[in-house]
Amino acid sequence: MTVHLQKLSVGTESIQTLTDWQNHVVARRLERGLSPHHVHVTRMFPKRREDLLDGGSIYWVIKGNIICRNKIVALEETVKHERRACAILMEPELIPVLPVPRRAFQGWRYLQDSDVPSDLMGAESGADLPAAFRAKLIELGAW
Repeated sequence: MTVHLQKLSVGTESIQTLTDWQNHVVARRLERGLSPHHVHVTRMFPKRREDLLDGGSIYWVIKGNIICRNKIVALEETVKHERRACAILMEPELIPVLPVPRRAFQGWRYLQDSDVPSDLMGAESGADLPAAFRAKLIELGAW
């Protein structure tokens, strides 16, 4: 059964600033001869590995709302600060989703497949709205 992760994107102002950061990470990986994936390293290794790799995504919480996601492609063991850690490799494309409010939390949380917000696609969804306008609609609770 597919599950997903939800994660706070600390310090991120918008989908665009998250995109810029992820592009930077991917460029650094490519310079080192690594795969063209975005990577996020976390202290804990998800116990539901197979469920995450069965079509799971990371849903990013920005300014109190889930607003986009990356598809997870692999979970790899790595080392961070001389301790075992988990590198979550993702497709570098961010997919906007219908905003869903989330309270602050630490680390990451599982998100059941039945609870994920819908992807925003096409003109009728508002996905092509300028990011600042979309952010204002979210802030006003109008979206």
